[in-house]
Amino acid sequence: MLEQLRQRLRALEKPAGIADGAATLPLDIAAIDAALGGGLARGALHEIAAASEAHLPAATGFTLGLAALPSPHQSPSSFRGAGFAREPGIQKQIQKLHLDSGPAPSARPGMTKHILWLAEDMALAESGAPYGPGLDAFGLAPERLLTVAAAHRCDLLWAMEEALRCRAVGAVIGEVRDSAVITMTPLRRLSLAAAESGALALLLRASPADDASPAATRWIVGAAPNDCLAAQLVRNRRGPVGSWILEWSDSDERFLFATHAQPVAAPALDRPHRKVA
Repeated sequence: MLEQLRQRLRALEKPAGIADGAATLPLDIAAIDAALGGGLARGALHEIAAASEAHLPAATGFTLGLAALPSPHQSPSSFRGAGFAREPGIQKQIQKLHLDSGPAPSARPGMTKHILWLAEDMALAESGAPYGPGLDAFGLAPERLLTVAAAHRCDLLWAMEEALRCRAVGAVIGEVRDSAVITMTPLRRLSLAAAESGALALLLRASPADDASPAATRWIVGAAPNDCLAAQLVRNRRGPVGSWILEWSDSDERFLFATHAQPVAAPALDRPHRKVA
């Protein structure tokens, strides 16, 4: 009886979206997939923060790379959008995705879902909107991406939750600008919404946060030499943490371990100096 009670308590304490046997999205990098228990957990909330404001482009690229991971076909789930009356503009855009859930013409196999990018007004004003050719570089057809601007953070978090319940959406990215604390309640709601639909919930922060979170993983990403990025997994509910230097492969359309150039031999000290003709 006591052991059954312990098992029941462990099940209740398990964060939403990372139940045993949950589907994963492999990054095809053995060390990272091993740390993540097979890959990035689908149906869960993941947080990606830039090491500082200057490293936001690297964190954004990493977030896009995760959102572009090919996912297996998901059966359509029921759509519940009772809160759409609050924002008519967002209502029309997400309902259109709900109705038009067919594959995008240029999408890769297994990548028929749309991606919704929600950003605070200030984020779009400072960093600009996603760039079409840049999306193509990530193997992401621009027509699969819908961008929405939110005036207030509470509206952004609400819209993320509603979008996660849409059967045509495979990933939702929410970009917030500062490190202000986000309370546990909206983050928990995002985790639950992602768990119900199987979609990825990606919260992109402009700087690291140390507040409590139900996120399955928390990353800090910064730029590294030679167009690489440093991805540090600082919280992982499925296993260990770690840090890796990655680069994007245009040909493979995925992240790889960075390959460093071979060192150049130093000139011999015993050779006389010769003038160049």
